[in-house]
Amino acid sequence: MSRHHHHAAAIAAAVLFLLTAPPCAADPNDERCLTHLHQSLSDSSGRLNWTKAAISAPCDGFFSHLQGVTCNNGRVYKLALPDLSLGGTVPPELSNCTNLQSLDLSANALSGAIPTELSALLNLAVLNLSANALSGAIPRELASCAYLNVIDLHGNQLSGPIPEELGLLVRLSTFDVSYNRLSGPIPVLLANRSGAGTAAVGTARFNASSFVGNKGLYGYPLPPMRTRGLSVLAIVGIGLGSGLLSLVLSFSAVCLWLRATDRRTPTTTGEEGKISQLMPNY
Repeated sequence: MSRHHHHAAAIAAAVLFLLTAPPCAADPNDERCLTHLHQSLSDSSGRLNWTKAAISAPCDGFFSHLQGVTCNNGRVYKLALPDLSLGGTVPPELSNCTNLQSLDLSANALSGAIPTELSALLNLAVLNLSANALSGAIPRELASCAYLNVIDLHGNQLSGPIPEELGLLVRLSTFDVSYNRLSGPIPVLLANRSGAGTAAVGTARFNASSFVGNKGLYGYPLPPMRTRGLSVLAIVGIGLGSGLLSLVLSFSAVCLWLRATDRRTPTTTGEEGKISQLMPNY
């Protein structure tokens, strides 16, 4: 019995220690990452319940003290703040969350550019910044995130071409840049020519639904680039102008011919008068 009491006392002491132990010290990179994110966001609806104390120590092992944050072994593992009516920008300091594998800031009102510094998130597998008001170019540096499975940027105001380097992401299974302001050709490695979900070389390829809503994009699986031909009105105008010019030239030629003919007629009449005067009267 004494042995059982000894074990019970040891277990109780261990549980008490776990309950009363102070939280693990936050990773300074995660704290810097979340601090700058909180400062860059505007929360007019008051739906983001983040405090400075929780930001300074967001993770306790696998337990998170922050809304939208998932922890793994004391590090920020996932960050999901979708549909919270958040304004502001995406800060480049998010790159300090070096263990981050999923970033979802979709369905908010974020503006500004996608920072190229996100390419430092080498473990990132999911990037969802869709349904915001982000502008500027899609960073080609994102191709450095070799583990990316999902890139969802649809419903923004992004412009410029789709970087060809993104076609080299062999793990990419979801890619959506529809309804932006993108232009230029669709990279071949992102186009689904075979109709299958995966290319022969192992690179994921995508259908037209991933690219629609961008007036300047062209190439398979969208229609080819439109040639800038003459409009119907321009063709009609050229035809009318050519016809009018031909009519004017013809009229001018006739006028010149008539004028030349009029000049020769009096001379002939005068000569006939002289001849008639020389003839004797009978």
